[in-house]
Amino acid sequence: MKFIVIGAGLAGCEAAWQIAESGYRVTLIEQKPIKKSPAHKSDDFAELVCSNSLKASRIDSAAGLLKEEMARLGSLTVPIARGCAVAAGGALAVDRNVFSKTVTQKIKAHPNITVLNEEAREIPVLGDTITIVATGPLTDGDLSESIKKLCGDYLSFYDAAAPIVTAESVDMDVVFGASRYGRGGADDYLNCPLNKEEYECFINELINAEGAVVHDFDVYEGCMPIEKLAKRGIDAPRFGPMKPVGLINPKTDRRPWAAVQLRRENSQGTMFNLVGFQTNLKFGEQKRVFSMIPGLENAEFVRYGVMHRNSFLDSPRVLNKDFSMKKNPSVFFAGQITGVEGYMESAASGIIAGKNAVRFSCGKSSIQLPCTTMTGALCSYIGDETVKDFQPMGANFGVLPPLNEKIRDKRERYTAYAERALTALDEVIV
Repeated sequence: MKFIVIGAGLAGCEAAWQIAESGYRVTLIEQKPIKKSPAHKSDDFAELVCSNSLKASRIDSAAGLLKEEMARLGSLTVPIARGCAVAAGGALAVDRNVFSKTVTQKIKAHPNITVLNEEAREIPVLGDTITIVATGPLTDGDLSESIKKLCGDYLSFYDAAAPIVTAESVDMDVVFGASRYGRGGADDYLNCPLNKEEYECFINELINAEGAVVHDFDVYEGCMPIEKLAKRGIDAPRFGPMKPVGLINPKTDRRPWAAVQLRRENSQGTMFNLVGFQTNLKFGEQKRVFSMIPGLENAEFVRYGVMHRNSFLDSPRVLNKDFSMKKNPSVFFAGQITGVEGYMESAASGIIAGKNAVRFSCGKSSIQLPCTTMTGALCSYIGDETVKDFQPMGANFGVLPPLNEKIRDKRERYTAYAERALTALDEVIV
């Protein structure tokens, strides 16, 4: 039996790693550097094209719980991420270049993995081949047409990335270092404070700035462009990415009216990204409008925000909970193309797809993780045929079944969810 994984993003690398670690040879097909999507810049695998944050690291958070489950399932990417982390308060943020380079080195060094740098044009559906498609939400061309023939119509949405500025161009006399509620180090985030007048002036320019796409479009809530959010109401950003809650400016001993947070982009702290400022504005407009933010008047933008089209499958109609196709069980999908939302969610789906591809080759039943685990709950959501209006889903405690007892304190409740999940997972993997 031959194993093929198409796509060397986080999901594809995890899938190939699981197959190789199980003792089977696998061919990993990656189109870079021959061809790159509009969002990709590096030749390395597992490129982080949007934020460099892998979300919260605390186990009593949904994202932190997911990463701990992945680590216990033999993840490739979680230990690497922890090894190249940069300061980010309670989040696990990484030096994206070190992260991708390390993943690439690990994959290429594995004796059971053969890497082919070529563009895959069709999905092999052969009796002696098990294929995992992990080509991401930007899949296009002949391969996209091949997937459509297998799976039917796509569902589409738009995704956006935030700008990055150099640290030396930020006015340190204006910004202040602090994490919300004092979590993490004082320099994990830089905060640009705005008073009421500055905020309202900024929002007015933001909503009237010229976008790169002139027609209106639907966008997934988790990646809402800041200008589209602002058009929902003048205070919408102030209750979203510009919320001042939990921040005290030591220069004034007061909470600002609003704040823009800058998070480290690399381990050296030479670059920062604007947290929650995914945008579709034209580059010139980004420079003009975002330079109105106090502390960023002279900001040097090393990358402007970009918008790109993403596609995902109507997975409840197409896929089983183990990420195999209902009509072609020797073909698996993994990553954002399945409708999981987020870096680690994509990687987790690759772990499950890889493990189940091996089990399928041996005639064994698929791994069905308990729905009380975050990974199992996401798998269940992907294959839940009762979900009619399927939309991307990231790790959150809402996908887990309720606890047997009611716990009012949110932190204690989340801790209980996490303890239940890890106990259930350990019972399965032992």
